[in-house]
Amino acid sequence: MEKMLRVYVYKEGEKPVLHQPVLKGIYASEGWFMKQMKASKRFVTKDARKAHLFYLPFSSRMLEEALYVPGSHNHRNLIQFLKNYLDLIGAKYPFWNRTGGADHFLVACHDWAPAETRRIMARCIRALCNSDVKEGFVFGKDVSLPETFIRNPQRPLRELGGKPPSKRSILTFFAGNMHGYLRPLLLQHWGNNRDPNMRIFGQLPKVKGTMNYAQHMKSSKYCICAKGYEVNSPRVVEAIFYECIPVIISDNFIPPFFEMLNWESFAVFVLEKDIPNLKKILLSIPEKRYREMHMRVKKVQQHFLWHPRPVKYDIFHMILHSVWYNRVLHINPR
Repeated sequence: MEKMLRVYVYKEGEKPVLHQPVLKGIYASEGWFMKQMKASKRFVTKDARKAHLFYLPFSSRMLEEALYVPGSHNHRNLIQFLKNYLDLIGAKYPFWNRTGGADHFLVACHDWAPAETRRIMARCIRALCNSDVKEGFVFGKDVSLPETFIRNPQRPLRELGGKPPSKRSILTFFAGNMHGYLRPLLLQHWGNNRDPNMRIFGQLPKVKGTMNYAQHMKSSKYCICAKGYEVNSPRVVEAIFYECIPVIISDNFIPPFFEMLNWESFAVFVLEKDIPNLKKILLSIPEKRYREMHMRVKKVQQHFLWHPRPVKYDIFHMILHSVWYNRVLHINPR
């Protein structure tokens, strides 16, 4: 890929929706990718005729922030903005109309992105955090985008890592807002400190002298990644970041880079209906198996990290490879 792939980045469009990467918060993946894609000398070509792929550099987060009318429950103006943008590049260049957008791609982390792009960008390769097949995610064409929560854009790798297996005294941990139907069920069965091995909270209590969120993840064997309103959660990448085994409870979730990574070798998938059996499931995993999974979490961690400048095999390269892989697969189906 590194030797041959060339990407054309459209320069048209106005800030803040286009060309303005958001580098902090839970939607940071789309911003970091935009920033690093636009700056890439290895992959970007200024001659669109030489491009294999065409990148649409808009922010789904800024689209919502700039144009959504709070309380309206209406996304038409957001969709119309994107349609106007496509009309602009379609009128100026032949490339969109040539393939109907099949060699174009977008990278979007906001929950609404699948619905807003489903029709007008139907043939595009869509890298989406909300990778839900029931929400229109097209398996084999679209790409599951890792949701990364960046707290400090100047130091994205701050606090990386965690305790070794022998020092992880907590069986499992979860803390978060009670979004959706699943998390209240998790809290109902395992919350309120009823079991000291099952540290399951809503909002993590802030008590002086107690562990914070990151310290809990660094000290736990397993970290619960339960869906909220949508199938995705930043906890999947956070668990890997802190070298905790991700326990994914989200029945329709397509994990990132699944075409390259064997997720079952370093993560646990629990069906939503099996929440009452969660502790039993985790305790049934032999210690040897847990240590193997922990070793593999540390090994795959490199694929989920943002660096100030892209590093080979990091998250930037993995996202771009997934897009390229799906494009090649789409052109040459097996």
